[in-house]
Amino acid sequence: MSQNKYAPLSGREFPRYSAIKTFFRLPYVAKDEDYEIGLFGVPFDGGVSYRPGARFAPSHIRQTSSLGRGYHWTRGIQVFNQKKVADIGDCSTVPISIDQTYEKIESYTSELVNLNKKFIAVGGDHSMTLPILRALKKKHQKPLSFIHFDAHLDTYPAAWGCEYHHGSFARHAVEEGLVNPKRMIQIGIRGPLADGSDLDFVNRHGITVKTIDDVRDKSLNDFVKELPEFLKEEPTYLSFDIDCLDPAYAPGTGTPVPGGLTSYEVQKILRNLKIGNLVGGDIVEVLPSSDQSDITSLMAVDVMFEILCLL
Repeated sequence: MSQNKYAPLSGREFPRYSAIKTFFRLPYVAKDEDYEIGLFGVPFDGGVSYRPGARFAPSHIRQTSSLGRGYHWTRGIQVFNQKKVADIGDCSTVPISIDQTYEKIESYTSELVNLNKKFIAVGGDHSMTLPILRALKKKHQKPLSFIHFDAHLDTYPAAWGCEYHHGSFARHAVEEGLVNPKRMIQIGIRGPLADGSDLDFVNRHGITVKTIDDVRDKSLNDFVKELPEFLKEEPTYLSFDIDCLDPAYAPGTGTPVPGGLTSYEVQKILRNLKIGNLVGGDIVEVLPSSDQSDITSLMAVDVMFEILCLL
């Protein structure tokens, strides 16, 4: 197959409001085809603690991504000429069972990484990241370096007697040895917290936490210069919770927190990450029913584009 098979549908031939919706108007192919980066949905929100509805995000973001384009002005690259990228559909989920859904996500991701594919997963709520990390740890046989954009630490304890939810995935990832806490950075974190003890886990494990004050107390250029470098020998994963943005820029999310990052700050930080071996990424917690004029979904598309360029 030629690389041309993986070119997005032309907006000159089919206007961007037309045609069957796939991520970035890319071809929809089976997961064992010869693409290099697969984009897939995980329509599951069984781990949320407040607003449900993120299960509808993959299909909505597909539609919004019709406005996406492939040339990155700042980087000077046309990403869809650099890599073969395709929409590989959705991972199967069980809406009433987080345990069964975890099994399906881990199995699906394991198939991809065993085929040596890289990927971006589109959620869904943040609980979905844990089984993805389990699959990647099995493949790479070492804890991953981890970049985590979020308003929340997601290292919280069990809720209502349930260990697994969207606010506990990062704790489990550390406790299960899936990620290296010394090579883990959380960006965009802000309060309030339920209790000061919520900080105990990150302090005990030496996780680097960059709060919104860390971003704003100096120039943005100075902040990005301080970001750690992730080397080629480090398999690295990037998980992006849309609520790291201020609700003014991303109102369509399940647990909004005022005082967050702006759209430009997110772009600037993503463009300055130095990652030698990014093995995958995800974008989670988009809630179409709470969105306004698709601005949250548009931001999700932009983040997907930036992650594609990092891949």
